[in-house]
Amino acid sequence: MEKYIDMINDALKQYLPEADDIVSQAMRYSIENGGKRVRPSLLLAFCELCSGDINKAMPLACALEMIHTYSLIHDDLPCMDDDDFRRGKPSCHIKFGYEYALLAGDALLTLAFETALKAEIPSELVVMATKELAVASGWAGMVGGQVVDLQNEGKQVKVEEVVKMYNQKTGELIRAACVIGCIAAGAISKIPYATVYAHNIGLAFQIVDDILDVTSDSATLGKPVGSDEENEKCTYVSLVGLEESARVVSRLTDEAKTVLNKFDADSTALRDFADKMEKRKN
Repeated sequence: MEKYIDMINDALKQYLPEADDIVSQAMRYSIENGGKRVRPSLLLAFCELCSGDINKAMPLACALEMIHTYSLIHDDLPCMDDDDFRRGKPSCHIKFGYEYALLAGDALLTLAFETALKAEIPSELVVMATKELAVASGWAGMVGGQVVDLQNEGKQVKVEEVVKMYNQKTGELIRAACVIGCIAAGAISKIPYATVYAHNIGLAFQIVDDILDVTSDSATLGKPVGSDEENEKCTYVSLVGLEESARVVSRLTDEAKTVLNKFDADSTALRDFADKMEKRKN
């Protein structure tokens, strides 16, 4: 999966505005501020697994990363999680101001759809993939998950409600990444299997985030730790404990790897990726 990161970073530079106005600067700052490129890498990996051309799918991968980055900019704002650091550097609103960070997020969201439409695949597949982006990032997907997250602050909720929120807030973009990779390759029949992989990886990813918020430190994580407790958030860890959370992550990872048997090609990269996400430290 590491091979995709440089490709994605180079491609993103081609689609970002070169203008020197403050919003363009904020967009570039946030996109180029490191990051694991998990979602676009998953998109390219599934495209390649289904014998697709990853170069033709690259605009879709970049669009997905733009949407993810916009969500991080807004997530860090004082009205949301109120975090001053992201990936070890000042958050966008700390660097450029609240109003320009808000607009940079808006601009990345709209640029994402402009970029997605540049994918060099059949037009009906572009439409299908772009619809997945819209659904995953909208009111019933990532935004909906953020709404539930805000509403749950300071409340004691059931673990099922937390899982539902995770599946929206984090899982939907990961699902879109895996599904769009299949779409870009024209492998529509593989979408149900990619969806199962994505569901398990997405939920495991968020639970690991919860674990790291308790066990890691700011220097390693690149952002403040203990923010969940400070914001009085009910998390998977706070509800079931660290030990059970780790067991669930292990089970989800195994289930994600098992469904890859449904693909005809070598899925070693995606299996290794699942293991890496389980054991990540940041």
